[in-house]
Amino acid sequence: MKIYIVGSVGSGKTTLARKVAAQLQIPHFETDNFVWNHQPTGDIRNEIDVRNKLFLNAVKQEKWVIEGLHIDWTDEALLAADQIVFLDIPVNKRTWRIIRRYIRQLLKIEKGNYKPTFTIFRKMFQWNTYFEEQMKPAFMQKFEVYGSKVHYLHTNEEVEDWFREL
Repeated sequence: MKIYIVGSVGSGKTTLARKVAAQLQIPHFETDNFVWNHQPTGDIRNEIDVRNKLFLNAVKQEKWVIEGLHIDWTDEALLAADQIVFLDIPVNKRTWRIIRRYIRQLLKIEKGNYKPTFTIFRKMFQWNTYFEEQMKPAFMQKFEVYGSKVHYLHTNEEVEDWFREL
């Protein structure tokens, strides 16, 4: 089983990917971890060839869940995926999740790949708007060629129904 999960900030990609990986007992990869080399002193962007090598090593595995916001350099995974899940969660729900995540990270209840700064918090809202206006239409167009292996999920209920059918 190879599953690619995509969506905006706060759409639930990581939560769903972790749940799917645990249920199916398969590896879980975040595309951000191919892009960024996380260091205690701050994140360093990987060179493109390093990013691509890490990514292709993951895609070549027999089973996986890959999740992230990236689709411009991930064609190999989209082609290889048995299922593509597009979490098209409403903006207001994503906004609430961003706020909740930020508070939970500040309180050290939730761990993230980055330090929860106010600057990052503000950027998440900008990324969310950019996703809705620019990226979402590009995703919809790109996914047309993948037909029935793309699942467009808009609500928690749809996500749970899809998960139960795995």
